[in-house]
Amino acid sequence: MLKRKIYNELDNWKNYKNNKALLIRGARQVGKTTAVRIFGKKNYRQFIEINFEKDHTARQAFAGNKNAETIILNLSAMGYGPFVKGETLIFFDEIQSCPDARTAIKFLVEDGKYDYIESGSLLGINYRDVSSYPVGFEHQVDMFPLDFEEFLWACGISEEVIGVLRKSYITKTAVTDFLHERIMERFRQYMVVGGMPEVVATFLDDKDLSRTIQIQKDIINSYRDDISKYAGKDKQTAKLVFDAIPLQLCKEDKKFVLSDIEKGASQRKYGDATQWLADAGVAYFSYNTKTFELPFAFHEKRNLYKLFMLDTGLLCNMSIPKMQFKVLNGEINVNEGALTENYVAGELKKKGFALNYYDRKSKHELDFIFHENNGISIIEVKSGNDYMKHASLNAAIRLFQDKIERSIVLNKFNVQEKDGIIYYPLYMTMFLQSI
Repeated sequence: MLKRKIYNELDNWKNYKNNKALLIRGARQVGKTTAVRIFGKKNYRQFIEINFEKDHTARQAFAGNKNAETIILNLSAMGYGPFVKGETLIFFDEIQSCPDARTAIKFLVEDGKYDYIESGSLLGINYRDVSSYPVGFEHQVDMFPLDFEEFLWACGISEEVIGVLRKSYITKTAVTDFLHERIMERFRQYMVVGGMPEVVATFLDDKDLSRTIQIQKDIINSYRDDISKYAGKDKQTAKLVFDAIPLQLCKEDKKFVLSDIEKGASQRKYGDATQWLADAGVAYFSYNTKTFELPFAFHEKRNLYKLFMLDTGLLCNMSIPKMQFKVLNGEINVNEGALTENYVAGELKKKGFALNYYDRKSKHELDFIFHENNGISIIEVKSGNDYMKHASLNAAIRLFQDKIERSIVLNKFNVQEKDGIIYYPLYMTMFLQSI
């Protein structure tokens, strides 16, 4: 069983649920169903799972009367149960396939006899009509692929070792060379494997990279199938955007340029499809901020953005052949550092950061900027040996010194601090916290 941070969220909900159902949202195959099953069977006398995609008949229990007693009676007649008051967790999986069940959550929660968890793919939750949302009766959490810390747990790295790394991050002092090299070796594995649970488990159990790569391909193909199923009129353009992400990230500036997909392509034609992928959790926007001022949302240029994949392992799989071999052997700067910048974007997203980069008139581009304390912190991602060459960062320090909270360069070397700039190894992104 993979140790996941979502279990803390589930425990907190159970202890302090305040008469609310829990809705777990996320892209397909990030581990939502498995997490709820393990939690439910561990913490409740009765765990009842209803998958609305597998059992179409179960949807009929919510047709018509939304009275809680009637719904439970209908489900019981269908063979679900037994329902033990105060000791039962009812799990509605693939909730997007039964909008009526989502509407009924209000009445079920008000009834108060049982606990409820809903789970569903963002592909459906965001794009299926619900007659009445249960506002005030749901607590929503997002679930992602394993982050790097969870990957270290899966690899058997102890909390004591992670504690040493965390102390190094806080004190800005180097760890031992031995420890740094061991964690960097795991980091390179994570670049190739990523954080999709089935992929991680296969890699760690079998040590068979070819099998790992095949499972990644299956997931990628399933995402393409889901685009066809859910994206409606945007399915063709959404597929084009999805397949273009690796190539666009392999450019030096990483910006997503629609005309690279199709000559004369416009935001009008591709905007909805691109937004669809982001809404589905398959891709992450990082918007251009043209002014070095807070709040960033007031200064974003929504037509200028980078588009990152939800998982670095999937990105690696979709990129050039034999890329895995190069990365595992130390070439993390392959393809203009696409993997490392995607990794940082994913780690930030999982921690609740909004993704923004600074670039005004193609001068002084900064990879990531984020609000920290009362200022703006900067992250530059450097995957090569020339990590101390950062003209854009130097210019920003000259121009905006009074606004900058921290200047961080993430790279493949050990911790050091020089001229007010903190140089952290890439894996220490796991210690950044949003405010």
